[in-house]
Amino acid sequence: MINKLEETKKFLFSKTTLKPEVAVILGSGLSDFSDQVSNQTVISYREIPHFKTTTAEGHHNQLIFGKIANKAVVLMKGRFHYYEGYSLEEVTFPIRVFKALGVKYLIVTNAAGAVNKSYHPGELMLIKDHLNLVGNNPLIGSNDDNFGPRFLDLSIAYDEELRTLVKSKAKNLPIKLNEGVYAWWSGPSYETPAEIKMIRTLGGDAVGMSTVPEVIVARHSGIKVIGISGLTNMASGILNKPLNHQEVIEVASTMKVGFGKLIKAVIEAL
Repeated sequence: MINKLEETKKFLFSKTTLKPEVAVILGSGLSDFSDQVSNQTVISYREIPHFKTTTAEGHHNQLIFGKIANKAVVLMKGRFHYYEGYSLEEVTFPIRVFKALGVKYLIVTNAAGAVNKSYHPGELMLIKDHLNLVGNNPLIGSNDDNFGPRFLDLSIAYDEELRTLVKSKAKNLPIKLNEGVYAWWSGPSYETPAEIKMIRTLGGDAVGMSTVPEVIVARHSGIKVIGISGLTNMASGILNKPLNHQEVIEVASTMKVGFGKLIKAVIEAL
């Protein structure tokens, strides 16, 4: 892992001299936020040593360096998913790279189904905690203490001070912002109505197919995390209609203005 990280870091710094403080992972349909980045250096995942590529619709394969509100940033315009057949080490490798680049803050975003019946498609949810329902963990295996502790405390996976900041910025804009628990489901099949009922019973407010492994590795690396879900649909069984990914992309695109304003305001205040 150390050799891989050094090789990737060396390659990236051959393409840019920017040392990012903030990393942003853009979820399904939220890629337009990359337009906010000035002085862009765009690098294809296919060029980057040890990076994988994603085939998911709504995800591009670009790592973007630049500035937002005079802050040095790096954006993942598209992420790798566990359901694509990648190991969790491969899925979370970019997070290890971010740490090697000097990133201090990770803003992780996703498109999610609303489990909480008081939520509505088109709204945002600030993640305050998560449920790992996949039965796997990216830290399984040997642990290198140089990366992080063997037994990671996740009492506060999503930084409380940063969550207060996000809520303050949303209120000022103003943007409707729910706050709740995100449940990670492996996918690629959507959940059944019975599974959604289970998730709601367990305390989940939204469900999606990403984010949790990235957050675990970010916290293992000492990176502070903000998580925001774009609620693109009501989860299975709530409405009498089938689920499809095209609807996810379309609804996510309607959120891009408010989403972009909020993320930009948060980065500016970090």
